[in-house]
Amino acid sequence: MNAILLTQYGGSILGPIAKVLGWIMNGIFWVLDKIGIPNIGLAIIIFTIVIYLLLMPFTIKQQKFSKLSAKMNPELQAIQKRYEGKKDNDSMMAMQQETKAVYAKYGVSPTGSCVQMLIQMPILFALYRVFMNVPAYVNQVKEAFFPMVEKLANTAGSAEFLSNSENFSNAAMYAKQFTNEAFTSGNAEYIQNTFIDVLYKASTSEWKNLADHFPTLATEITDTMQKMEHYNNFLGLNMGNSPSYMVHEAIAAGAWLMVVAGLAIPVLSALTQWLNVKLMPQASDASSNNDNSSMAASMKMMNNVMPIMSAVFCYTLPSGMGLYWIAGSVVRSVQQVLINKHIDKMDIDAQIKKNLEKRDAKLRKQGIDPAKLNNYANMSTRNVKTSSAPAATKAKAPSMTQEQKEEAMRKATEYYNKNAAKPGSLASKANMVRDYNEKNNK
Repeated sequence: MNAILLTQYGGSILGPIAKVLGWIMNGIFWVLDKIGIPNIGLAIIIFTIVIYLLLMPFTIKQQKFSKLSAKMNPELQAIQKRYEGKKDNDSMMAMQQETKAVYAKYGVSPTGSCVQMLIQMPILFALYRVFMNVPAYVNQVKEAFFPMVEKLANTAGSAEFLSNSENFSNAAMYAKQFTNEAFTSGNAEYIQNTFIDVLYKASTSEWKNLADHFPTLATEITDTMQKMEHYNNFLGLNMGNSPSYMVHEAIAAGAWLMVVAGLAIPVLSALTQWLNVKLMPQASDASSNNDNSSMAASMKMMNNVMPIMSAVFCYTLPSGMGLYWIAGSVVRSVQQVLINKHIDKMDIDAQIKKNLEKRDAKLRKQGIDPAKLNNYANMSTRNVKTSSAPAATKAKAPSMTQEQKEEAMRKATEYYNKNAAKPGSLASKANMVRDYNEKNNK
């Protein structure tokens, strides 16, 4: 068995995750081979289901957060309206405290949804790395290239031929590997891995071109190509070829049924992506806040564009990637339906109580009395709910005349002099003189 080292993705964050995912993918393919159906397309579908099932707890938590957010958003929006247009420090601090009180009342964190996404995103990105370079992670797929790749690496002119983008459209992706010191110094394992990287993404015509250019290796090249086609064949489609290549070849051969089959992957990718978007919780448009409205509009536009972009990418990338996106969208849609049913049956008030109990336990460990926070939360949200309309909608008070303004100023000054002057201050002495004069003038 040949060591699998250099063709694996080596990123400091995604690299280790991709390696773990690669072990899972390798195990799935091994099981499929043992039962007589070693197929990359089927392995991708099973692998996608397994990964999304493993991510199910994070998905449920994320949807619970969305449900709680929908319940507390009216209170948050009411706070925003109450402080709308107030930019002074006291108002900003008060708004921040009242917002924190609402989150404390519901027992959730403002970053609750982000944490779930931060956990899932590296895994999903690492999945892409595994699918784009299956031989680096699945032993049996890599072994299919031997002994052909060993003989090819020892054949004069092979490196120049495989590194030429005119011969292999994906060669440019590995240009740095062809100029790497390990390659130029003659490291056999590195050279073989680089060749496999290019050949795994080669189309059928590129494989045939390789056999024509190296006739002494034509038998080995043809045998390897057929073995890879067997692994990549899924419902009559080669997962190693892109739909654009399949459509072009089918049109040239007049095989219109294959044209439809080639277009099926990008079309299904767009449809399943669209269905996935529709099943996801949508942001409420009820808020009059400009920032929220702009964000909702941006999200709506992105949701409309994503299915189209998915179809475009799937048309040009290997069909295996398209199959992964379709499988992922279908699994997410099924998950979403089941999670929505589960959450709809969930007692939100009981969930809020449970969250508050957990939060109170944490606060007690930190030496903080949760009763004070709970009282403040109830007071703040009660005030928000019963607060009057925003200042912009209130009727304006009638304007004061100049005489009324002067009289109000005189009364305010008089009140201050009588009640706010400190004993021994200049203001208090002036009051004593005023009182003495008023007494003697009577």
